[in-house]
Amino acid sequence: MAAPTGILPAQALQELIAQKALYGEPPIEDAQVQPASLDLRLGRKAWRIRASFLPGPGARVEDKLDEVLMHEIDLGPGAVLETGCVYLVPLMESLALPAELAASANPKSSTGRIDVFTRLITDGATEFDRVEAGYKGPLYAEISPRTFSVLVRPGSRLNQLRLRAGAPLMSDEALVALNAQETLVQGRANIDGGIACTVDLKGDPESRLVGYRAKHHAGLIDVDKPGACPVSDFWEPIYADRRGHLILDPDEFYILVSKEAIHIPPDYAAEMMPYNPLVGEFRVHYAGFFDPGFGHDAAGGHGSRAVLEVRSHDVPFILEDGQIVGRFVFEPMQARPASLYGEGIGSNYQRQGLKLSKHFRAE
Repeated sequence: MAAPTGILPAQALQELIAQKALYGEPPIEDAQVQPASLDLRLGRKAWRIRASFLPGPGARVEDKLDEVLMHEIDLGPGAVLETGCVYLVPLMESLALPAELAASANPKSSTGRIDVFTRLITDGATEFDRVEAGYKGPLYAEISPRTFSVLVRPGSRLNQLRLRAGAPLMSDEALVALNAQETLVQGRANIDGGIACTVDLKGDPESRLVGYRAKHHAGLIDVDKPGACPVSDFWEPIYADRRGHLILDPDEFYILVSKEAIHIPPDYAAEMMPYNPLVGEFRVHYAGFFDPGFGHDAAGGHGSRAVLEVRSHDVPFILEDGQIVGRFVFEPMQARPASLYGEGIGSNYQRQGLKLSKHFRAE
């Protein structure tokens, strides 16, 4: 009998680890297993490369290195990955997936919120962040810090892997029915290719704070040290204007927040997808996975807003309060996870509003 379609929950990931379909050197730790994903660890070395690349069908990643390699870096004592540079890092994890399982990857939330662009690459890949069904082989992370230089070491976790059986993406009709039953967002849900995510540029009536703009040349962030960086050294607050507008300057990085408080029921997972690529002027939300239980009452969520990592492209672009900037797409879980996001597993962003990454502390 075929396994049901859906995103694999934590207990299924644990079974794959026991079966060596997911394996690592050193062995995968229990703390890496999240409700619907697996945290991936950096290995002991990094290659500074002059350009990003994909190996293509039938080719190994390391076979292409000679064309782009600049130098090798030992991550063992800790190493700085500098802004504007591109690095390739072999991960500690490898895969030996059964034929019915494929996977996708995304930066972890804390990675996206410090503007570190991270993508997964496999041997034979023709796309970033996609693992073909039945893939057997190593995994690599391409890493490019955009705004802040970062300190990393072996075992640092910058991205995560989500495994799925089949193609379980929900139709709009199914999403309408689920929203009627579970109230996925507070207020009216705009459902068309997923649930619309809009930007809040009015903010709290008292503070009027709507977001943060990153400071250039701000300093170094140790990715493994929560609460180590003063907010004011790295971020400039942004306050609401009378029109509810914000002009995005090219090459600036912003942290904003959605108007919608989203709720992910225990039997589902979600992902933030970019809004209409034909708009083309800005990119929103580098880290798109939302685990079962995010914003869920029973897991202490009571509705949680989505933090938006925003960067304009070539020209200044005006965002308006309530403008659609992305869509939440939902997928069913293969089974309910043994634990939910925020339910005693050290989740950092349950019940969040506008919130910077865990690396920063209030002053």
